Amino acid sequence: MLIKTLLILLGLIGLAVPIAAALGWLGLILQWTDSPMPLHRAISDMAWQTSTDFLLVAIPMFVMLGEILLRAGITEKMYDGIVKWLGWLPGGLMHSNIGSSALFAATSGSSVATAATIGTVAIPQIQKRGYNEPLFLGTIAAGGTLGILIPPSINLILYGLLTNTSVPELYLAGFIPGFLLAALFIITVVIACTMRPDWGGERLRYSWGERIRALPALIPPLGIFLVVVGSIYAGIATPTEAASLGVVAAMALAWANGKMSIDMMRQAIEGTMRTTAMIMLIIIAAVFLNFVLSIIGLTQALTDFVTGLGWSPMGTMLMIVLVLVVIGCFMETLSMLLTMAPLVTPIVVALGFDPVWFGILLMVLLETALITPPIGINLYVVQGLRKTGVMTDVMKGALPFVLTMFVMLALLLAFPGLATWLPSLFY
Repeated sequence: MLIKTLLILLGLIGLAVPIAAALGWLGLILQWTDSPMPLHRAISDMAWQTSTDFLLVAIPMFVMLGEILLRAGITEKMYDGIVKWLGWLPGGLMHSNIGSSALFAATSGSSVATAATIGTVAIPQIQKRGYNEPLFLGTIAAGGTLGILIPPSINLILYGLLTNTSVPELYLAGFIPGFLLAALFIITVVIACTMRPDWGGERLRYSWGERIRALPALIPPLGIFLVVVGSIYAGIATPTEAASLGVVAAMALAWANGKMSIDMMRQAIEGTMRTTAMIMLIIIAAVFLNFVLSIIGLTQALTDFVTGLGWSPMGTMLMIVLVLVVIGCFMETLSMLLTMAPLVTPIVVALGFDPVWFGILLMVLLETALITPPIGINLYVVQGLRKTGVMTDVMKGALPFVLTMFVMLALLLAFPGLATWLPSLFY
């Protein structure tokens, strides 16, 4: 049954069926072949229950937050400010790409929005400063992945909803791994540009006075981060309410920046509606699929099969990681999260692992999927921004950062405290 399910899913994806339709069709096919009951009659009820879940209101709020920041010009000032502080390292602006991505990720919650926003600002600098183009593009694609790990993260909210795990605990767990991964990306660039100095482009030097004067440009995104995350841990707001506070703060910053207008808000709302509609359609299809998988017994059968292998917990976990890495090459990350989390998390918990820790491990696996061909969506986002050249340039540039993510996965497996230490202090 499991092999049949995977073959049908891969076949639908291979036929270029939109992922929401692919998940929905898979659920219908499995219902017709393996269920004695007409499970499709539950779709309308599940769609209503899913789309009215209070926690999911945070999704359009975080999307809108990123849309407003992008259109208010705050990102460009932030990027220029980070250049002053990180541009002296071997690799120059490539470190600014990663640093800006980490900071923007701490406000937007979206990897695609992060890559698109930073890429729009950074890509014109490649030829101007003489950088190695593939590696420069790789820093944008890899830096963008930080959006699903560093809080606030839309994907962590969805994982918490799917597995009944505390979102505030997941947010706390994401801090250290998120910023550690950003630091590992920077180290990767330093190593590459030390070995090949010609890849690092023009060396940038700034005085301490210039760096101090650049600090005000970093305050707005940090302020929004404190409003969103701080309100959660101060007990003032739930994650959904915190997302709404973030939108209000972003609107205030847009007004202070002289960018607030009816046209700007119209564009931000339209972008939010398009992105949210796509996400919700995938969520509803995935919820129906998970319902079908549970009814036909595939979820329990998979759990029994894995636990019945007799492998050690760590050996089984390594197998799960390997399988998810392979699946990530062929499945879009949001669909992978919604499809695999309900299947795999019960197995992980049965093996004795912490679901909060596994949530962070899964986010790093999703980050890896964002920059691994052929479905790595951040690769296509960056290629779309540059408008010239071949796709293989972006793929080659992202490869060193895929290896860096494997190092991060190894660190999380060897030292679970990287993810569990902060939650254990607060809870």
